[in-house]
Amino acid sequence: MPDMYDETEQELTNQQKAAILFITLGPENSAKVFQHMADDEIEKITLEIASQKQVTPRQKAAVLSEFYQMAMAKNYLSSGGLEYAQNVLEKALGSEKAASIINRLTTSLQVRPFDFLRKTDPAQLLNFIQNEHPQTIALIMAYLDPDQAATILSSLSQERQAEVAKRIAIMDRTSPEVIREVERVLERKLSSLVTQDFTTAGGVKAIVEVLNRVDRTTEKTIIETLEVDNPELTEEIKRLMFVFEDIVMLDDRSLQMVLREVDGKDLSLALKATPKEVASKVFKNMSTRAADMLKEEIEFMGPVKIRDVEEAQQKIVNVIRNLEDKGEIVVARGKGDEMIA
Repeated sequence: MPDMYDETEQELTNQQKAAILFITLGPENSAKVFQHMADDEIEKITLEIASQKQVTPRQKAAVLSEFYQMAMAKNYLSSGGLEYAQNVLEKALGSEKAASIINRLTTSLQVRPFDFLRKTDPAQLLNFIQNEHPQTIALIMAYLDPDQAATILSSLSQERQAEVAKRIAIMDRTSPEVIREVERVLERKLSSLVTQDFTTAGGVKAIVEVLNRVDRTTEKTIIETLEVDNPELTEEIKRLMFVFEDIVMLDDRSLQMVLREVDGKDLSLALKATPKEVASKVFKNMSTRAADMLKEEIEFMGPVKIRDVEEAQQKIVNVIRNLEDKGEIVVARGKGDEMIA
């Protein structure tokens, strides 16, 4: 008897399978699933459902079987990791079909290396990796959530903090072979996931996300050390550390101090192209008369170059950074900067 799963996989597109699945589930159950989908996805599936003239019982059974197998595979993957899921599916479905399911599932879920590490307590993970080579630590941290990576970075020695931060910042693409080798070292204690394609992680934006979440002392130590070792990289990191739109995170007192130091022309130019919540925050911390004058100046300014707007915004960001360095204002940084009244 032909395998219904294989036949369906060959004959139908994924969108057609989804349509058949919803038809099989019925209106009530389909409506519940639709609540968790994006509008464009719902529109595509609805059009596909409408175009289905006839669905055979065999197709329904095959699609339901495939859906069930994919759902179970995802459950195995999330609970026990890639190797566990592979072993269970091979015993249940055979090696060829198991490999097919795993390959499609890892691609659709964009499974990343060290996925299990993101479920590990940062303190436990720190104890495990703190004696590893800085490049190994950097590779692992590049795949962690920024909050988790920030906790680990803050807890490393000062010498290692700057070294690891630098290695994350200059990291680009890492080959699967290197990732597998690192994972093989860790596999005795921690489960891990492997991708088949080159993966992009690290880079300046990655380390900025981490530094924005560490405490100010840790950040300053890392930046000062990096400035000596790599001034150009440090300047690029500093430019991204605090963007103009982040002024919404300033408390009213701090923002008022910033506004006293900012040139009026720079402020009007900076607000020319900015989200409403940013402009509202600024206007709120000015006198009514000053806010009205600023709004009028922005309205009658006319077209401006994006480059000029960005330069003006950067000038204001520099004012904020200078005031912060002097200790005159405080910029909220992650979970470790709660204020005490």
